[in-house]
Amino acid sequence: MPPGPRGLPVLGADPAMIRGGLEFTSRMAREYGDVVHWDGVRGDVYQINHPDDIERVLVQNNQNYVKGESFQKILGPLTGNGILNSEGEEWRRNRHLVQPAFHPDRIEEYAEMMTAFTEEMCGRWSDGERRLIHDDMMELTLRIVAKALFGVDVEDRFEEISDAIDTFLPATSSLPNILLPEEVPLPSRRKMREARQTLDDVVTEIIRERRADPGNDVVSMLLSAADEEGNSLSDDQIRDEIITLLTAGHETTAVSLTYTTYLLSQHPKVEQRLVAELDEVLDGRTPTMADVPQLTYTEQVVKESMRLYPPVPRVVREAVEPDTLGGYEIPAGATIQMSQWVVHRDSRWYDDALSFEPERWTDELEQSLPRLAYFPFAAGPRRCIGDRFAMLEARLLLATIYQNYHLELVSDRNLEVIPTVTSRPKEEVVMVARERSAD
Repeated sequence: MPPGPRGLPVLGADPAMIRGGLEFTSRMAREYGDVVHWDGVRGDVYQINHPDDIERVLVQNNQNYVKGESFQKILGPLTGNGILNSEGEEWRRNRHLVQPAFHPDRIEEYAEMMTAFTEEMCGRWSDGERRLIHDDMMELTLRIVAKALFGVDVEDRFEEISDAIDTFLPATSSLPNILLPEEVPLPSRRKMREARQTLDDVVTEIIRERRADPGNDVVSMLLSAADEEGNSLSDDQIRDEIITLLTAGHETTAVSLTYTTYLLSQHPKVEQRLVAELDEVLDGRTPTMADVPQLTYTEQVVKESMRLYPPVPRVVREAVEPDTLGGYEIPAGATIQMSQWVVHRDSRWYDDALSFEPERWTDELEQSLPRLAYFPFAAGPRRCIGDRFAMLEARLLLATIYQNYHLELVSDRNLEVIPTVTSRPKEEVVMVARERSAD
């Protein structure tokens, strides 16, 4: 049995994991090494910290590792049986149906819309104004994903969508919700049901719009789809896919951009180099898809930000059959946790691992790294379907914002991260927006 912490009777070390958050995960790796074991409420939990073992789980032997009961318990009430949660043939069918929306040719079509929404946001800002930057990024990325994938503008419904997601995601990681049986009527579970109903209402309206006026979007594709027997998808199945894409498609990019603006505010030389590249490549123009290959430092900034602050802090799987990881036998049914937060900050793979150094992202570094020493979008067949969309969006939005504004952090306190399904900032990130032309 691998080393690990002692837990409580029945509950094991799960309460310490939930309360400790990312610090618990980091401490487990420091104290116990590449394979850590503890007893959990639902059985054996293994934290895997070496890229080679993570590659075995997510890539080489991926058929042996499913999302499992733990994942379903956390996100199932929100995303149902969409591509994030489904398994086997149902997952393959769903992924096949959604995949065309993320074809490289389609993603290129989204570029102009991404910058247009960003310029519209910047146009509402004023010099010297305080902005709640995470709220701004959440609204911006939500509008982009809704327009790009569903063909609708959700600006007038942003607050209710945002409130529903803000209610649901933190509740998934609360101690009582994880540890107590589902039939226990917790207040948090009532709020989660209400939040899901709010999102159902929004999605039902989107489906109604697209059914009345089909377009070249994901919803229209799902409405017209049929399986090999000619059976159409039910509205419930379509709702699950839309909520999955709506939630995952904006939340991760929003938190990534929030952390990137925070890091740039702490590292003025990096910001200066970023702006110099924007000036040289764009010369005041709105960035386009054709400019992206030349925005190399912008891409390095995004990559380094996602290294230090991965938008998804961990990946969870469940072993179907016994396996061997790191020299230890892993039993069937065990929960496997793999933390981007831990691996991305491991000094074995990155010199001065806690420093924000975009320049580190050279071809030489990437060739020298173990394959899964960097996996912000997971890996293998279940790698995030929207990874190209997210990377394009992050670069274009960052370039557009920093062409127009310099952002100053109001508080000098270190940013604390809450690991829910994503790694959200614990407090509001308040920035003062300074117009570039006013510098």
